[in-house]
Amino acid sequence: MLNYLVAMLTFAGLYALMAIGLNLIWGMAGMINLGLVGFFALGAYASALGTMKLGLPLALGPVAAASLAAAAGAVVAVVTARLRGDYLAIVTLGFAEIVRLVASNEIWLTNGTDGLSGIPGPLRGRIAPEAFNLLFLAITVASVALAVLVADRIRFSPFGRVLRAIRDDDQVASVAGKRVLRFKVQAFAVGAAIIGFAGALYGQYTSYVAPEIFVPLITIYIVLALAAGGTGNNRGAVLGSVLVVFFMEGTRFVAPLLSGLAPVQVAALREFTISVSLILVLRFRPEGILPERLPRPKEPLP
Repeated sequence: MLNYLVAMLTFAGLYALMAIGLNLIWGMAGMINLGLVGFFALGAYASALGTMKLGLPLALGPVAAASLAAAAGAVVAVVTARLRGDYLAIVTLGFAEIVRLVASNEIWLTNGTDGLSGIPGPLRGRIAPEAFNLLFLAITVASVALAVLVADRIRFSPFGRVLRAIRDDDQVASVAGKRVLRFKVQAFAVGAAIIGFAGALYGQYTSYVAPEIFVPLITIYIVLALAAGGTGNNRGAVLGSVLVVFFMEGTRFVAPLLSGLAPVQVAALREFTISVSLILVLRFRPEGILPERLPRPKEPLP
């Protein structure tokens, strides 16, 4: 049972990293991103290939993953600079599918649908599995804490104020002399880097990545976590991720009580329960459990 709880906390931390990255892109800059699982996959494959085929040190795997994801995020931001709303959502969703299809078909690079196995992790094989799980949980928690610190510094900085202005009305921000495209590209790159870093940690933790892992449903879960926790609030992103993961896993224990339903029906009921819970949260707490609190402007000196 302890190992199960540690695993759930680790996955909650990985979801929290992705939610923080999405918060920078969507919650602060107002850019809809339904392709975050694509950056998650890029990070996982970049770290795995770098450490397994290029011989990079284990610690540099997440760095390479974050760098590649940031570069991809900058390109996506430039390409979609003039798109808004549904059009931006469709293009980013298409980007994620392109990444998944490339991973499925470029066998020479990614081993296709068989995936990459045996990805090295910190001290894996040299310590007991229980100790490895606890070590990786500590690494994940430290990564989340660092990501919250960095994201909060961005949020309360002049850069963050410009992002919120762009989110509210990018034309007004442009008239005020702000280079909207540059700020959007930077926000997208930083958010994608955090998501790619989460992908690298996922690969090192599970020691296996394959295209079928990176499905659009992961994006939906992260969007749910951020919306439920509080869009624009990094701590809300963390809280929402923990609640979503433990709610999804907690519903597994209801399955034995539903003896009259087939396993497929139980799985559908779990997804239905999650959806209803989100609707209730958005109905009674549309701003999220931890709503965004904008910093008060400093009073002028007398």
